[in-house]
Amino acid sequence: MMRMWIVLGAANAFLSVAAGAFGAHALKARLSQDLLAVFETGARYHMYHALGLLAVGLVAQARPSPLFTGAGWAMLAGIVLFSGSLYALALSGIRGLGAITPLGGVSFLAGWALLALGAWRQTG
Repeated sequence: MMRMWIVLGAANAFLSVAAGAFGAHALKARLSQDLLAVFETGARYHMYHALGLLAVGLVAQARPSPLFTGAGWAMLAGIVLFSGSLYALALSGIRGLGAITPLGGVSFLAGWALLALGAWRQTG
């Protein structure tokens, strides 16, 4: 299971770089500045949390904990909900998709909180 977080982190880092390049090159002339900024925010947070998944995998390899597993699932859900909704909003222009984004933000927060709690319990 812990190796899975490293693989998912690396795969998501790859996808975030690809999304960022797609936004910078293919979408620059097609999207408004506002929608391009939305897309770029999705790519930026995608990378941050891909790195978070790598951290979860590395920490959990040394000292497994259900809290680290929860952190990984929460970060992955956040990537799908937060970044995915921003990508979809930017590409479609459907503003209602922005209602999903905060759910991803809460998932990101939960992931970092679970990682911190797991680390705290490991050191105590």
